[in-house]
Amino acid sequence: MQIDLLQGNITRSILAFSAPMMAGNLLQQLYNIADTLIVGRFLGPEALAAVGSSFTLIVFLTSVILGLCMGSGTLLSMFWGAKRFDFFQHAQAFSLLFIGSLTLLMTVGALIFTDPIMCLLRIPLEIFAETKSYLRIIFCGMPFVFLFNYFAAALRAIGNSATPLCFLGIASILNIGLDFLFILSFDMGIPGAAFATVSAQAVSALGLSLRCLWRQPCLRLKKRHFSLCGSVWKKAVHFSLLTAMQQSIMNFGILLIQGLVNSFGVAVMAAFAAAVKIDAFAYMPVQDFGNAFSTFIAQNFGAGDHNRIQKGIRSALLVSMAFCIVISLLVCLFARPLMSIFIQPSETEILSIGVTYLRIEGGFYCGIGCLFLLYGFYRGIGQPEISILLTIISLGTRVALAYCLAPTAMGLLGIWWAIPIGWGLADLAGILFYRKLYVKSLPPSA
Repeated sequence: MQIDLLQGNITRSILAFSAPMMAGNLLQQLYNIADTLIVGRFLGPEALAAVGSSFTLIVFLTSVILGLCMGSGTLLSMFWGAKRFDFFQHAQAFSLLFIGSLTLLMTVGALIFTDPIMCLLRIPLEIFAETKSYLRIIFCGMPFVFLFNYFAAALRAIGNSATPLCFLGIASILNIGLDFLFILSFDMGIPGAAFATVSAQAVSALGLSLRCLWRQPCLRLKKRHFSLCGSVWKKAVHFSLLTAMQQSIMNFGILLIQGLVNSFGVAVMAAFAAAVKIDAFAYMPVQDFGNAFSTFIAQNFGAGDHNRIQKGIRSALLVSMAFCIVISLLVCLFARPLMSIFIQPSETEILSIGVTYLRIEGGFYCGIGCLFLLYGFYRGIGQPEISILLTIISLGTRVALAYCLAPTAMGLLGIWWAIPIGWGLADLAGILFYRKLYVKSLPPSA
């Protein structure tokens, strides 16, 4: 099902396009939640800490792949909106070769340098071996992550966000079933959780690839599409690398925070592992809404319809802020029951740490909601470098404040409060750039 983002009711179009993306990401979060829930409940706090400390590293590496695919998807959206279909397929062919090659290099590098990476993350010795076994299996699944996101980005560029959802649904159900089979029935421990995730990723990636090649003629590449097309290839590298840089900077900052959190011991690591899952689940819909908004902006920017872009900005802001207010209230009110999903009631220290984190960060989801829209807007108008700058402001503030405040009397509270402060500063910068760089450049008719 393809949605026309170039005409019709703007709010309805963006919501209809973003809904499958939200649902798909909710299902994808089940990958992580299933691992965390089963590991935390049946294998204990040490195993939960091992999986949790792996989470930020895995997110960092996959975010590079996701960023590359998102960047190429933005360019594809522009070509689709401008109805330059031959350029669309040239960009698609180059992205397959370019991003696929980088993914293979990353996979090999991660497998070779697993030990040094874990040392940089300050993984405690008591969970070092378990964390390593989990990571090495997960690394082997990175090519499947690329394959799925490559085809998902191409489909979304042409207005189809529903098809990837179907394959994510299959993968999520398979992942949960395999978690129970490998961990509880086969007693495989932490490696069982990793095998379950990689198996599910493989099914979704291969299934989506075959579906696209079978049912989407515009995604079937021919030999001529791989011929040199300098202007298109240059743009594809620009969009892909800058978007990947933005995603990796964002997650590298989180990785640095994970290292700082790890220095506080296993109890804090376990609380952070569970709280981050809840946190990501809570604001994930506005992240997906921001990505859908980016496709809307890119298609209409390619078509030169600045009036529709202006209306879309107002509509998207109202929808995003309304959702963030509701979800902030829910997370703050139900922080303890949410933590109890992952942590046994007897682990009072871990529960208390996680509840504090959720109530501080959860109260400011409007900040991250606005930031996701700004990221999507600047990618959509072909200026991903501004998204990078906003990410540096947000994460730079967060990391600097966290490392400055953690050794003081504030301790963990300093780490937690650094997050919304970083969001707020980046939002202010993004709005300033919008007024000075975009609004002033609009033609009089817009």
